[in-house]
This record gives sequence, structure tokens and C-alpha cells, in this order.
Amino acid sequence: MAALGWLTSRKRSATARSVLAGEASAEAARKSVPEAQVEEKASPEEPAFPVLGDDRAAAFFDLDNTVMQGASLFHFGRGLYKRKFFETSDLVRFAWQQAWFRLAGSEDPEHMQDARDSALSIVQGHRVAELQSIGEEIYDEYMAERIWPGTRALAQAHLDAGQKVWLVTAAPVEIAQVIARRLGLTGALGTVAESVDGVYTGKLVGEPLHGPAKAEAVRALAAAEGLDLGRCAAYSDSHNDIPMLSLVGHPYAINPDTKLRKHARTQDWRLRDYRTGRKAAKVGIPAAAGVGAVAGGTAAAIALSRRRR
Repeated sequence: MAALGWLTSRKRSATARSVLAGEASAEAARKSVPEAQVEEKASPEEPAFPVLGDDRAAAFFDLDNTVMQGASLFHFGRGLYKRKFFETSDLVRFAWQQAWFRLAGSEDPEHMQDARDSALSIVQGHRVAELQSIGEEIYDEYMAERIWPGTRALAQAHLDAGQKVWLVTAAPVEIAQVIARRLGLTGALGTVAESVDGVYTGKLVGEPLHGPAKAEAVRALAAAEGLDLGRCAAYSDSHNDIPMLSLVGHPYAINPDTKLRKHARTQDWRLRDYRTGRKAAKVGIPAAAGVGAVAGGTAAAIALSRRRR
């Protein structure tokens, strides 16, 4: 686990559990990337972001309502229900959460807590490899068609520039990594569920990767990768991700909720809304992304949910 000394000199809203969750997620994310990628070093002569070949710059993308329409939890729940992992009553609850999420356009703390408790109950006793395999199937069945083409194009623009691109989500990190791989992204930061000998214990390492914990994960990964956060970009729809967006030099509000839209305008952040086809309120999206938005893309991330039997 990364040392905590670099945390002491800054002001932050994160709790100790947020820091633990963020560091655990960053460590898991780096373990999933081939060693050759992890050891790449940037030269001090590289120009400022965004520049072709600037490997001290990277991009961090939230998932739900940023990369994918709706809540990944609900779509994964549909797949698990199809495989008889839980009862109809649970699916009804997931449907209600999805409806709320789509109407409100942001995460509700109580729904997040419910999702976390459900996730812990489903993974306990199951093998990590089993859920990864199921995640591959559910991605194809329910999620690939729900990707925002414009957001996918933004990610591709960073990749085309030679920069690493990471998903940052409250979904379990192993499953998020499946999605990132299918998208062709570098990797994923996600919630770390404790496992022993490849079997989930039903506990979390720290807390869900949400709010301040996302910022801690990005900070820890940037430190480990030698990134310059001032040259990095972050994308999200939710005001809950303001801590993460505030870390980087290039924050983008994508399909923003009301609070994030207001905050982004006061901070002069770039805005883009793919829900209505409105153009960005501020110009400045990478030029390659404007072309790529027409082509679209595929991706999603998944979270686990199930009531203990």
C-alpha cells in the first residue's frame, strides 16, 4: 500500500476510509496493467497537456451517466437475475433505483448504501473469477449499447494522443477492469472488495469508491504513475465528483446534474451534454474528439447487487 506521507500537506474532505479505499483501488488498478506500461517514464521535456505523446498526462472518466446511460448497478442486476442469483423482489428494488437515478440524474446516498450492502451480500462466498466471467457476458447483453458515443470519442482522443485513460467508478474493481479492457482503455479504479484465496469475504477495503474516495484513488494513481495532475483531465456528470474534477488541470462536466452544471459555470469548466444534443457551453473539447463523436464506441462498467439468502 502506498505511503501516506504525501497526504499530510493538503486540505481535503476525505476520511481515513476514503484514503484507504482510494489507495487500494489505485494499487489494484496498477496490478491489472502489463508491467511494460506501468514502468513507462515521462521525459522532463514533454510539453503541457494536451499534447501528442504526453505520458505525464492521463484522463479519468466516471462511468454512470458519463460514459454509460443510467446506472450500471441496475444493468448488472438484470444479468444476475437472468442467472437466478436473486428473487423478483430484488429486481423490483433495482428497477426503482434505476428509475430514481435516471430522473434525479445523480446518486442518492441512501441508494448508494443499499447498493453497497447488496453488493457485499452477493459477493460473499463467490469466487472473483466467477464474477469476472459473468461480467463479460452481461457487458455484451445489456451495457455495450448504452454507451454515450460522444464520451467514448473523448476517451479515444486521449488514447490517440498516447495518454492513459482510466475508468473511475464505485463498481467493484475487478468488474470495472473487465469493462475498461473491452473499451480498450488502460484500466479502471473501482471499489475494492476483500478476497481471500480468490473468494470474497463480504467486506470492503476502506469504503466504496465514491465522492472523496475517487479523488484519493486518482491522487494515489497519479503519484504511483508519475503523472502531473495539472496536465490531466477528468470527466463526470455528478457534483459528487467535484473533488476528483478539482484535482486536475482539465475538468469536464459531461451530462451534468444541476449542482455540477452550476459549479462548472462558476469555475469556467468545460461542459458537454449528450442527452439532448446541446453543444458544449464552453468550447475546448479536444479536436479529435469532435470527429470521433460521430463514430461512437462501446463500453460500460458493472456493479454487483444481491440480498443475502
